[in-house]
Amino acid sequence: MIIVRILYASTFVKEARNLPHAIVALAIKKEKIFKENPLHPSLRLHVLQGNLKGLRSISITGSYRIIFERQKNGDILFISIGKHDIYKNL
Repeated sequence: MIIVRILYASTFVKEARNLPHAIVALAIKKEKIFKENPLHPSLRLHVLQGNLKGLRSISITGSYRIIFERQKNGDILFISIGKHDIYKNL
């Protein structure tokens, strides 16, 4: 998977503003890793199932995740960021 461009949904931006600064800093580091090597083991990238089929998740920490969708043109759309329970809100 080649990462050309990452876009941010408005919900992602809102959620990120409410996170602790330390988590945002880690998310920025993970995004850089994701751009360089989307299959890096530290990201724990996985495809979601059920109602979230078609979406994927990467781990920021053991508790925090970024949920994204790969667009048809190859862009990545970051949809949501937060604790593991963000899956319930999608």
